[in-house]
Amino acid sequence: METKTIANQTINIHRYNTLIVGAGAAGMNCAVHLHEFMTQKGVADAQDKIAVITGGVGLGASRMSGSDKQTYYKMGTSPNVPDSAEDFAKSLTGGGCTHEDLALIEGVGGLREFYHLVQVGVPFPHDSIGSYVGYKTDHDPYERATSAGPKTSKFMSECLQKQVRGYGIEIHDLQEVAKLLTVGQGDSRRIVGVVTINKKGLDDATPAVNVFYCENLVLAAGGPGALYKTTVYPKGQIGMHGVAFKAGLVSANLTESQFGLASIKFRWNVSGTYMQALPRIYSTDADGNDEREFLTPFFPTMSKMATDIFLKGYQWPFDPQRIENLQSSLVDILVFNETQKGRRVYMDFLRNPVGGDAMDEFKLDDLEEEALSYLQDAGALQASPIERLAHMNPPAIDIYKENGIDLYSEPLEIAVCAQHNNGGFAVDKWWQSNIPHTFIIGEMAGSHGVKRPGGSALNAGQVGGLRAAEYIANVYNCELPDADSLVGQTEPELQAIVEKINGFAQAGGLDAGEVIEQVQARMTASGGHIRQLDDARKALGEAIALYKDIQVKGFETKTVRDLVAAIQAEHLALSSVANLKAIIALLEQGSGSRGSHLVLADDGIEIHKDVIDETGKPLRFKPENESLRNEILQVQYAPQTEEMFTCRNVPIRTAGEYKKAFEPAWRDYREGKIFD
Repeated sequence: METKTIANQTINIHRYNTLIVGAGAAGMNCAVHLHEFMTQKGVADAQDKIAVITGGVGLGASRMSGSDKQTYYKMGTSPNVPDSAEDFAKSLTGGGCTHEDLALIEGVGGLREFYHLVQVGVPFPHDSIGSYVGYKTDHDPYERATSAGPKTSKFMSECLQKQVRGYGIEIHDLQEVAKLLTVGQGDSRRIVGVVTINKKGLDDATPAVNVFYCENLVLAAGGPGALYKTTVYPKGQIGMHGVAFKAGLVSANLTESQFGLASIKFRWNVSGTYMQALPRIYSTDADGNDEREFLTPFFPTMSKMATDIFLKGYQWPFDPQRIENLQSSLVDILVFNETQKGRRVYMDFLRNPVGGDAMDEFKLDDLEEEALSYLQDAGALQASPIERLAHMNPPAIDIYKENGIDLYSEPLEIAVCAQHNNGGFAVDKWWQSNIPHTFIIGEMAGSHGVKRPGGSALNAGQVGGLRAAEYIANVYNCELPDADSLVGQTEPELQAIVEKINGFAQAGGLDAGEVIEQVQARMTASGGHIRQLDDARKALGEAIALYKDIQVKGFETKTVRDLVAAIQAEHLALSSVANLKAIIALLEQGSGSRGSHLVLADDGIEIHKDVIDETGKPLRFKPENESLRNEILQVQYAPQTEEMFTCRNVPIRTAGEYKKAFEPAWRDYREGKIFD
């Protein structure tokens, strides 16, 4: 490590061949594979050429989020259910707006990565003959899903981190990314460094600033979790989309966030067996009084209502195509409407669903066939929801107990929450971005489309990390960058960011916490699972005004803690502008309701005769415009424009023809043509 003084600030300078930002399952996996590839190529001291930087090793979605049976989705491994990579790819592309080559690669590479996780110690279960028997998850026509329990992604991150540590790769913890340093313009643009604030002294008055120079950069910092007020993302999941946009990275499918029912005291998806156990769902006033069975007026029978609750288990994401004719996503709509009235919604595992005066009492035998046969096969015919849940999935109860919630004695407060962004930043078939030498993996990569099978994100992160590592080791050199040269080239940027950091300390600036709250409230109201064009346009205007206000006023900071919050607030504000701009661009094309968001329209399809708007008319939604499934909406930062971002549609990439005889394939491999 070297030091340099810029604008009276001492800066610590580090240099690595490859820098990986993010310490979740995707980032750690990339570090492991890169070390292995470099070692295979005879690179001396490979561990000194690679580093991981993170805002907190224990933070992020990989470490802190999940559901009842957190799913890993890969090609089928059940002994009697045939599968192929082509069929797998069809499941990933079925909802549209997905590059076919990425989907096929995720199928081909998925088994390699799954067994790699088994090898590093993730406890995926197998039977007595060694078969990893699967099960079905949402949007899954085969038994491709597997699980190591509610903490699957946590196990993945921890096992991979152990291997990273074993290889001697350095992990720079508690680093808040403030800026990506760039050189060149246009096609020659490169990201050559990362500026961070050290968070180890949060109560200090003066920040420690680090600059990490690199030949190659891998961004694995996760989704924009802090954009929403009503969210199941863990509190440590901030994302760095605003920083990435400023560096020139292009996004893809930013509009396609996934929403669903989740608990809000402890942020956790209530999918799978939480719903299949058939708890009572009711609401109260803001103080916890005035209990109401708010679902019952909208269903003709207890059988239909209870079956829809059950189906939310594996039809968990909110899906506008599952609303009509009393389908399961009507439950999400009704929960959201109830919370919009200022009421609170709960799941009670001590009582079965309760009906209205015109309904029969709850009986398992009255469930529709799909629900009843599932519970019979699972042996889950116990008298109460908590008994059924304990029979099917005891760890689902334990995870709440570990977080101070006892399902045996208290109800679980829930809401419709933002959960995952299927979009992100655009990547090619090696997960390289529009800027050479910069790769994007995990949730930050826009490899998913409108819909995805549950658990496919974990597979995509592993395969993306493998692909990026293989390309870096085989195509780009494994040498360290010339730090002296890069310091000279980036000194104006360094001076600007240091002066900006110092300028935040002035009195009279904005309050970062209030800015973040404003961003989150606006995104939940106008960029969530219910969308409307005029409302989104109004929200975009407000978001742009807020970001411009930040540039004029800055933030008032007294400690490093304040400074970190200010950095996060500014980049979340910019990211919200990008998201709203993308939402408007898609709505203006007449996209309609798709994925996990509903577009309201006066001339659309009636949700339910008793789901009404403020005028007393039934709410209606616009159906999906399926003609847009063959295009992907890209967004790029354009500070010179009035709305700060530009949008364009690009066609999906096809998978091409991959059938090749062995000898030509072997020759291409030997000669390195596979990287062309």
